[in-house]
Amino acid sequence: MALLLGDTAPNFQIDSQKGMIDFHEFIGDSWVFFFSHPADFTPVCTTEMGRTAQLASEFEKRNVKPLGLSTDSVEEHNKWIPDVNETQNTDLQFPIVADTDNKVANLYQMIHPGASETAAVRSVFIIGPDKKIKLTMTYPMSVGRNFDEILRVIDALQFTEKNGVATPADWKVGDRAIIPPSITSEEAKKKYPQGFDELRPYLRFVDIK
Repeated sequence: MALLLGDTAPNFQIDSQKGMIDFHEFIGDSWVFFFSHPADFTPVCTTEMGRTAQLASEFEKRNVKPLGLSTDSVEEHNKWIPDVNETQNTDLQFPIVADTDNKVANLYQMIHPGASETAAVRSVFIIGPDKKIKLTMTYPMSVGRNFDEILRVIDALQFTEKNGVATPADWKVGDRAIIPPSITSEEAKKKYPQGFDELRPYLRFVDIK
């Protein structure tokens, strides 16, 4: 069964270079950026792990915990992280789980046989404090992730959940939001006393600060 948006993220217990992790306990009351990569000591993965570490303060201010996954061992992680730190000019502190038997990769459908029988593709799961899957993305092994988009979509998920709105294409913090069609115009006038722009009955923009 594929994992779908709104599903509860399956729990697991697994070792990492930071010690044993119970995933649901790790989530706690935070959001989680859970992402996999094919292998340690590989070039694209080195840049991605480094970029995640560089963005530690950006994740922290959004109440997001990064959690990496590799099918390599804790020993390999500990050997590789100094390379990440040196080549990417950073200090990697987030945990990378050691999924040596592919247990978690298979649980989260991160193994795509058409790409590799053993290596996890570049999967992304954004998971909320309610343990629900909010977003999934999958990249091929040859393409590094866009971390501007990862932060943007976390902002959008948190904004829409807080304010009960939707976001238009290319939305970023500070842009206008969309009033969902489920809210009538009369309800919208009461909910948004600042007013809104109605381009069509189904397309209404509102500024929310």
